[in-house]
Amino acid sequence: MIRTRLAELQLAVMLLTRLPAGRLPEPVPGIGRAAWAFPLAGLVPGLIGAGVLALALWAGLAPVLAAGLALAAQIAATGALHEDGLADCADGFWGARDRARRLEIMRDSRIGSFGAVALILGIGLRWQALALLADPVAMIAVAMASRAAPAALMTLLPPARADGLGHAAQARSLPALAVALILGSAPLAFVPGGAVALAAAMLAVIGLGLMARARLGGQTGDVLGAGQQIAEIALLLALSR
Repeated sequence: MIRTRLAELQLAVMLLTRLPAGRLPEPVPGIGRAAWAFPLAGLVPGLIGAGVLALALWAGLAPVLAAGLALAAQIAATGALHEDGLADCADGFWGARDRARRLEIMRDSRIGSFGAVALILGIGLRWQALALLADPVAMIAVAMASRAAPAALMTLLPPARADGLGHAAQARSLPALAVALILGSAPLAFVPGGAVALAAAMLAVIGLGLMARARLGGQTGDVLGAGQQIAEIALLLALSR
């Protein structure tokens, strides 16, 4: 049992970051069952970003510069995986009128105008909100809580394709989702305004899920990445009020 849970945690780190995580033992756990560990995988980039933020503030940098460095470190730790999902979703959702074409656009590695605008707004909003917060503890809490969003989307939405990450994650596990939600929301208890921020993130992710269902018929790997970004933006904005 412990070995299985550790393998699931290892898989979560491999999926959600670009940090060395070794090789998975056989049998490889299913992605759906590893969803419980997504918030724990978010702890890794959260600690990296928070460490850079704390060090930059200690060195006397202005909060806006410290926040920029912290955000850059966090993005480097994840390989911009989630940002890529946000850009692809923006291009796909608004770049075509039919489902098949939307899915085709989302598989294209090139970024269109909608994707570029989404990236600029997403990073800009996170940067400014983090500068207003200037709180390493809040950065860790947000990193963990926002990783519960892809766990929820992959569990509650059907896959939009017959292949890809979204399809691979179709083995749903409600107990895994419940654990992910608990692990993701618990750190917000240590941040002022955490309950309000959690409610804002839930509403934002529900909105994304409804849009993905209407425009794509379900979730894809890009939708899961976009869910993390939408949740992080909502959390940071609510906490920085």
